Amino acid sequence: MGWWQIGTDTLAGSSFVVSPLAETIASLKVLHAGAAAHPGERAWLDRCLPAYRERLAAEPLDGLLVRAAIGPTWNADFLTPTPLGDRERSFEEEVEAVRSTEPADAVDQLAVAIGGPVPEPLRSARDLPERLAGVLGWVWRETVRPEWARRRRILEADVVARTAMLSRGGWAAALDELCPGKMRWLGDGRLQVNTRDYPPRSVDRGRLLLVPVTPATGWVSWEGAERYAIVYACAGVLADASGPAVPEALGALLGTARAGVLVRLESPLSTSQLVALTGQGLGSVGRHLKVLLDAGLVRRGRAGRSVLYAWTEAGAVLVAAAQGDPRPGAPRGGGRSLC
Repeated sequence: MGWWQIGTDTLAGSSFVVSPLAETIASLKVLHAGAAAHPGERAWLDRCLPAYRERLAAEPLDGLLVRAAIGPTWNADFLTPTPLGDRERSFEEEVEAVRSTEPADAVDQLAVAIGGPVPEPLRSARDLPERLAGVLGWVWRETVRPEWARRRRILEADVVARTAMLSRGGWAAALDELCPGKMRWLGDGRLQVNTRDYPPRSVDRGRLLLVPVTPATGWVSWEGAERYAIVYACAGVLADASGPAVPEALGALLGTARAGVLVRLESPLSTSQLVALTGQGLGSVGRHLKVLLDAGLVRRGRAGRSVLYAWTEAGAVLVAAAQGDPRPGAPRGGGRSLC
């Protein structure tokens, strides 16, 4: 397994970062694989995949470059630069890290990603960084930027959820949940970052950046001893903004919008998370929550700086009954408890 030895100063200085470039790279990986993780991602892929394939068909060398850069076990380093993390940057600012790579370095990095010789058309090209930046620019403009406002709300909501988890269970709990099944805290300052047989890496200086993306993919990267990044997929309840279906009877009883808020509260969520998931305005979500609180269907509790809402027993019974659950009131999955 691959693991990092993380120093206490590095862990104390860790922070969450929203990165338009990381979101674009993750979207490129989904387009490259042609497979979706949930219905919302499937709808996006159905819309964007034909144009993406047409774009690569028009530039065969770009297609060969993408296939080489996204290796079976390793990404070419210049495809996944580590965010700076000092402030939020635009896509145009971030992609300069790809564009500014030396062409010779890009070829060497492709060899690592491929795990063997780089094909001749790529080995002879002198504009690989510019070409890859161009592909990423197309993915950003055509497939990510049109819905960036919605995606950003989801990313910010995920950060709120992770911060609440951090305040409840500390870094060990927060890191364990980033990539379930692949990443876990081993103790003694050791973090397993993947299940592959890579040598340990000391991360006792610099900054550790945690970067959420909405597609179901992730990776790690680093820039010398200065910055390290863990790019992880948002929790499923956030990444799939389509959410659970609202039972017709529940919608008739409460109104579709208010019922849409209620059915999402099996696990505790903040107001900002609900805004991201439902697409409703902050004021509307707040009014719905007040009515649900007054009716005794949800409760609220504080987790760090966040206020989280979740079902009461009555709320769980009402939703279960509307969904035809034969065991009304029984837990349906692993919801987090409020503090």
